[in-house]
Amino acid sequence: MALRFFNSLTRRVEDFVPLTAGEARLYTCGPTVYNFAHIGNFRAYLFEDLLRRTLEYAGLRVIQVMNLTDVDDKTIRGARQAGVPLADYTRTYKEAFFEDLRTLAIEPAEHYPAATDHIPEMIALVRTLIDKGFANVADDGSVYFSIARFPRYGQLVNLRREQMRPTERVRSDEYVKDAAADFALWKAYSEEDGAVFWDSPWGRGRPGWHIECSAMSMRYLGRTFDIHTGGIDNMFPHHENEIAQSEAANGCRFVNYWLHCAHLMVDGEKMAKSAGNFYTLRDLIGRGGNGREIRWVLLGTHYRQPLNFSFQACRDAKAALQRLDDFVVRLREAQARSGPSDAAVAGLIADAESGFRAGLDDDLNISEALGALFNFVRDANRLLDAGGLVGEGATAALAALARIDRVLGVIEPGRQDDVPPGVAARARERQEARKARDFKRADAIREALRLDGWLIEDTPGGQRLKRL
Repeated sequence: MALRFFNSLTRRVEDFVPLTAGEARLYTCGPTVYNFAHIGNFRAYLFEDLLRRTLEYAGLRVIQVMNLTDVDDKTIRGARQAGVPLADYTRTYKEAFFEDLRTLAIEPAEHYPAATDHIPEMIALVRTLIDKGFANVADDGSVYFSIARFPRYGQLVNLRREQMRPTERVRSDEYVKDAAADFALWKAYSEEDGAVFWDSPWGRGRPGWHIECSAMSMRYLGRTFDIHTGGIDNMFPHHENEIAQSEAANGCRFVNYWLHCAHLMVDGEKMAKSAGNFYTLRDLIGRGGNGREIRWVLLGTHYRQPLNFSFQACRDAKAALQRLDDFVVRLREAQARSGPSDAAVAGLIADAESGFRAGLDDDLNISEALGALFNFVRDANRLLDAGGLVGEGATAALAALARIDRVLGVIEPGRQDDVPPGVAARARERQEARKARDFKRADAIREALRLDGWLIEDTPGGQRLKRL
């Protein structure tokens, strides 16, 4: 089965056919580094990570670009309020963003271009749009894209002509569809910009938000590339404006496939600071969460469906991951035992991988993919119970999990809890007490370890330690 994605531009599910065989060029809208990214942002970044890993799982070489918006209305306002230079202000949040990516095991992109490093490319693109008659210079030196000159404006969000105001101009980066008007490509300097400006043929100023992504995607991926992603809230005006300015400048299609993920809700409500349900990744870590569990929660709903985040979902994630961890431990123990495995093992592995792949191929249907995984866990556990999965069979099952984890990034078949030496010593002491039939002492040690966050399980293969 071929990879199939829902293309927001055509509003239908389509086979994915890359421009270059064996390669996928991907642009993902990155953060505006004016604050710490919140979990709604990371819902989008994890969807994009799932997409990237799926493309790689399908055998494609991925070239991914994720931009860093480090100059726009929000960053300038934040730096001014903090009383620090823009570069110092945004550096803090850039570093925090990369730390958060590592916490969530998000694979790094090939390029992370920052807007402030690509001003010449933006000026050149604005000049091209002026020369081709798609943009006009205002009296103050600002440059605006003329939506009336581009007949296909509104194609992404199905914008009607009567919703447009082609004789008006909008300087703000963000606005609603009913306010669709000529938008700013270059913003003339104002006192509110402070020391943030660059010289241009139209005077001092700075780029508009939308021109940044067009210029940087062209720089690293070319005039036409395969996939552009983002949150559904980026469709208008940002992505609509990207399409208009890019296709007007180059005279060719900008992107072949547009993929957008839906909003994140918290306990069924829109996330908002005023509602007390606004969380950054750091907030959740501070409340006892970990990146692995949060990754599982944010991956677990199909990307085009709203994701409802809750602390119960985090507890459910912990239980699901524990089930996988226990399965891995059992396989590792069975791997050390010799003997033939049941003839059904090869079929179970093949069914698990084909089912997992079929789910991913179907527009990243993560529920179907995880269903195939947990069916495998259930059936393989039954074989383990019966002694029919040992030696090479267990090795093959672990290898299959490793391949699946190339996409999920959570199972970690080689992972073992790092047992502190003191905990290991007390576990051995308990083992000795059991051998001496001193069960009272053995139970006391078990309870002491439990209070310290460690569970001891007695299995046919011996004593097993795991974190609570």
